[in-house]
Amino acid sequence: MQPGPHNAITDVPGVLVGQVERLDAPYLTGTTVVHVPATAVAGVDVRGGAPGTRETDLLSPVNSNDGVNAIVLTGGSAFGLDTAGSVMRWLEERGEGVRVGQGEFDVVPIVPTAVIFDLARGGDFKARPEPSWGADAIAAATGGSVALGNHGAGAGARVRSLKGGVGSASVRLDDGTTVGALVIVNAAGSAVDADGNLYGARYGLGDEFAHLRTPVEPPPPAAPGRNLIPGPPMNTVIAIVGTDVPLDKAAAQRMAMVAHDGLARAIDPIHTLVDGDSIFAVSTGTPPDGVPRLSVTDPAALGQLETVYAAGARTLCRAIVHAMLNAESVQTPAGTIPSYRDAYPSAFRTT
Repeated sequence: MQPGPHNAITDVPGVLVGQVERLDAPYLTGTTVVHVPATAVAGVDVRGGAPGTRETDLLSPVNSNDGVNAIVLTGGSAFGLDTAGSVMRWLEERGEGVRVGQGEFDVVPIVPTAVIFDLARGGDFKARPEPSWGADAIAAATGGSVALGNHGAGAGARVRSLKGGVGSASVRLDDGTTVGALVIVNAAGSAVDADGNLYGARYGLGDEFAHLRTPVEPPPPAAPGRNLIPGPPMNTVIAIVGTDVPLDKAAAQRMAMVAHDGLARAIDPIHTLVDGDSIFAVSTGTPPDGVPRLSVTDPAALGQLETVYAAGARTLCRAIVHAMLNAESVQTPAGTIPSYRDAYPSAFRTT
């Protein structure tokens, strides 16, 4: 198995990504939108103790709607949920959504959303995503390479004492199908072990992370005033895993559930009471006429499903590593949030 051509979730056919961010003081936040113009079957699994979400109940296999038009991952904590409204209006203007009337634009777009806590990271509690950022992000959505690190919802992300960000990865399976992942890494836990190695690097495909080695630097000290807000740190990792294998809703939900194993491999601790860890899964594939979507209740499908699920967890783990490697240090009123590259320069081979 090898990564797809862009090593990003956009290698999954039918998936586009757009991002908006502000890094100028006092801002340090942004919004990321995954757009699926032909819709996608979706599921979700929420395991963090402090989630901020919208439209997740609709994705339950026991509920009637079977597809999404876009998924929003954004900064701004619960305030960031407002960005989904402008995404809905953008989709409505193009007739994308559940048809509820006779007119071309009589639609209700389905736009599940999850947020990270990054309030005041740039210095001002009110410097958070504007509602219009969602529309700006989906309007910019394209296939191809995905900007990683300090982009989109990863602009203000933090992983304990290090800068977090947006990461993505993909894998092309032996049967030709694709699995991809997109993640916003903003964890209370650490992505780095006691020796300074990234936990998830061991899951690289081929020589993906062969340029890394055990660093000699001591770990950076925990920075006080992480959020410029009194009390314990508040964070959250949010992600999307996707595939072109045609899954039904229950199978998509199961993919989201198993993908949390990728978080656990790359971040420790995970699913804390101050994280809102949430993972969506999307399936863009359409089966041939008369052939049902893969279901967890079909014994003949279990082998293929297990392969896809395992690939999703590993790909999400790799995406977390790419987020850490592409993040850049930032200056904030509370001090510098160093990137992994700046904190552990000897981790990168020079020959």
